[in-house]
Amino acid sequence: MADLFIYPEFEVVRNKDRCIACRVCERQCSNGVHSYDEECGVMVSDEARCVDCQRCVSLCPTRALKIVKSDCTFRENANWQADTIKEIYKQANSGGVLLSSMGNPKPLPVYWDRILINASQVTNPSIDPLREPMETRVFLGKKPRAIERGEDGKLKDNLTPQLELSMPVMFSAMSYGSISYNAHKSLAEAASRLGIYYNTGEGGLHEDFYVYGPNTVVQVASGRFGVHADYLDAGAAIEIKMGQGAKPGIGGHLPGTKIVGDVSRTRMIPEGSDAISPAPHHDIYSIEDLRQLVYSLKEATQYKKPVIVKVAAVHNIAAIASGIARSGADIIAIDGFRGGTGAAPTRIRDNVGIPIELALAACDTRLREEGIRNDVSLVVGGSIRSASDVVKAIALGADACYIATAALLALGCHLCRTCQTGLCNWGIATQRPELVKRLNPELGAERLYNLMTAWRHEIMELLGGMGINSIETLRGNRLMLRGVNMTEKELEILGISHAGE
Repeated sequence: MADLFIYPEFEVVRNKDRCIACRVCERQCSNGVHSYDEECGVMVSDEARCVDCQRCVSLCPTRALKIVKSDCTFRENANWQADTIKEIYKQANSGGVLLSSMGNPKPLPVYWDRILINASQVTNPSIDPLREPMETRVFLGKKPRAIERGEDGKLKDNLTPQLELSMPVMFSAMSYGSISYNAHKSLAEAASRLGIYYNTGEGGLHEDFYVYGPNTVVQVASGRFGVHADYLDAGAAIEIKMGQGAKPGIGGHLPGTKIVGDVSRTRMIPEGSDAISPAPHHDIYSIEDLRQLVYSLKEATQYKKPVIVKVAAVHNIAAIASGIARSGADIIAIDGFRGGTGAAPTRIRDNVGIPIELALAACDTRLREEGIRNDVSLVVGGSIRSASDVVKAIALGADACYIATAALLALGCHLCRTCQTGLCNWGIATQRPELVKRLNPELGAERLYNLMTAWRHEIMELLGGMGINSIETLRGNRLMLRGVNMTEKELEILGISHAGE
């Protein structure tokens, strides 16, 4: 129920001269903000329901609407800020744990914005990617420590299974259930067209999407939802989810209201029942236990697929990565504390975990020092927002990046951060048929394709500006980075010099 102590966060401003009472806003709002007053013949708004998703603003034919942040404020207090007060009111009203979706919105450091890219000038000429060869392909998986040749002098093909990407970006894990059928289809179709991969998340793989198997990473989480032999065989790689950046140390929870129809069948659980993945895998309490699962999955798929282990970025992540590298995993995926989610306890999302930039640098350094860097590939995620973030991540030591929030934005997400309600007005984080159909999967796939094509061009331009002609040459090349507005300790962990040095 609504809390009378909290004034609506947003206000609906309606231009009465422009509004023609067409009721488009009423039909398009799943939150019930807009309604038509028959007696007065005008549209009215219940602003307490507004989440600022911008659906009504975007589709109003006369541009009669805008949503503005309320200027009603609490009395100023440097210690007790408005958000803190509102959260206390909400918990006092409900007695429940606060839930939030998407990534951490707090004004904590974004190191990507404090890292600058070096450029070539006179002594090391730049490269024109329009006229000269530029390699953006990457191969993820274990690499041999040395080149071996047979008696005939030819190279020995002793590579373990690899994932080949046309560019160093993949679509991160988002489960069927947390996002819609049409959103999943958009991701799958775009990945197939681009020559990259998308991740099923922990909700299994809908039978319609098995055709995209060569571009699919199937996930095995603690709840084992939708996991069976055909599912494992369908994907190009298998990811063991140990944790994610938005909720380190916390399991998954998809409310029963989203477990309907095909979601129930795909996850292999009854309709209406909550899908709860426990925080730990109950068969993994050590690196040795993890190793057993890694090799069980390899055995089940005849050693034809690389195995990824996904973990959240936490304070001892370098040591964890070292252990995972020795578990037999082929790829380590690390998710930073700004990673998105369909639902997470607010306190966990906003206070647990560390930035992906520091975690990545620490892991790459540790693995190199131990001489095992080539035993695994590193994939990182957690608010990768642009091509320049991708390039900086690779220079810090990543082989590729996962993106999720950026992909959802391309599909139309407006970051209203209410995914957990299932009322997504853009047809993305919902299972309601009338809302799902708002996302056209063909158009969604085209927008994702356009976004990644643009990023690939930008990556090539950035590489060329550094005088580098391949992703592999950039990987771990921290000489191409400089820092600003950082402490000596931060620069030390990142392994880069300050601008001007």
